[in-house]
Amino acid sequence: MGGPLHGVRVVELAGIGPGPYACMLLADLGAEVIRIDRATGNRPDPSSGPHWDLLLRSRRSVAVDLKSPDGVDLVLDLVAGADALVEGWRPGVAERLGLGPDDCLGRNPRLVYGRMTGWGQDGPLAPTAGHDIDYIAVSGALWAVGRAEDRPVPPLNLVGDFGGGGMVLAFGVAAALVEALRSGQGQVVDAAMVDGAASLMTMTYAFRNLGIWNEERGANMLDTGAPYYEVYDTADGRYFAIGAIEPQFYAALLQVLGLDPAQLPAQNDREHWSAMKERFAGIFRSKTRDEWTALFEGTDACGAPVLSPWEAHEHPHNRARSTFVEVAGVVQPGPVPRFSRTPGEVSRPPEPSGLRADEVLADWGIDDERVATLRKNGTID
Repeated sequence: MGGPLHGVRVVELAGIGPGPYACMLLADLGAEVIRIDRATGNRPDPSSGPHWDLLLRSRRSVAVDLKSPDGVDLVLDLVAGADALVEGWRPGVAERLGLGPDDCLGRNPRLVYGRMTGWGQDGPLAPTAGHDIDYIAVSGALWAVGRAEDRPVPPLNLVGDFGGGGMVLAFGVAAALVEALRSGQGQVVDAAMVDGAASLMTMTYAFRNLGIWNEERGANMLDTGAPYYEVYDTADGRYFAIGAIEPQFYAALLQVLGLDPAQLPAQNDREHWSAMKERFAGIFRSKTRDEWTALFEGTDACGAPVLSPWEAHEHPHNRARSTFVEVAGVVQPGPVPRFSRTPGEVSRPPEPSGLRADEVLADWGIDDERVATLRKNGTID
């Protein structure tokens, strides 16, 4: 048996970033995803190796001219046999192409139509361009990331594009698929990165409501204000991360650092946080990252070495859990989450656009004669 989404069919109207990530998640968990790329007039070399973009793994593709009526008809025929569709264009683009929700649900009333945008399908900013940094800025998330008396620091594009975007879209599509099984009706899933980023901030807003989060950046428990939740330099120019929030874990931290709690201020005495950070920093600079790793191993002091993306796969815990997998010679993060009976897998490495077009179209019920005609008139590569 394949993953938990085995048997689910998804049409992906190709985009960038969060849309492909959502479809990667669905495909890794067993969904059969057909990606509709833009036709370029160039067929890929059958001997081509894997494509470089890991977000495109676990699925096949067809390159289609969506400005051609024949191309739109082809996609609508695929939609007729699909359970879901995912698109990540600006609001109105799919409608202008004849592939909007009304067009697709008219062909398949049970279809889940997933939409990925930065600002959402409505609102004053909906028609404007933006990127992760803009969406998380408006959500309140960007303001909170950074050190005291310094400007906010973009946390890569993890919070908007991938956490608040692609992951929320995949969750929304999966939830709507469950509902469609009960009702027999499809619906539109409007996943906006600004909404998702705001949702990820729920606990921070809760802390603010409880009066335990200050307005100053870098002055709180989780934003580098506290000495026990911080990244410290080590003797070899590397870094070690500490997250000893609970009292018992803080006690374990002090024990590893060789400090007597009776000689120190209370853990959450904010007036002494700055001085305690300096004291901790001096201690961490006395040993290398790997020496601290050995000292923290087996304790509840909540310390971990800060690993680069190119060394994380070598960590013993990640190796033991196969957090990273190797596919076609490329090390990459494995499917998530894990399932006891129907595990996901990277079913195929990313491929050049349209490499297996004939194969995938046949599997979706498009006959060889029609494929040949579409290729001859330039509708597909």
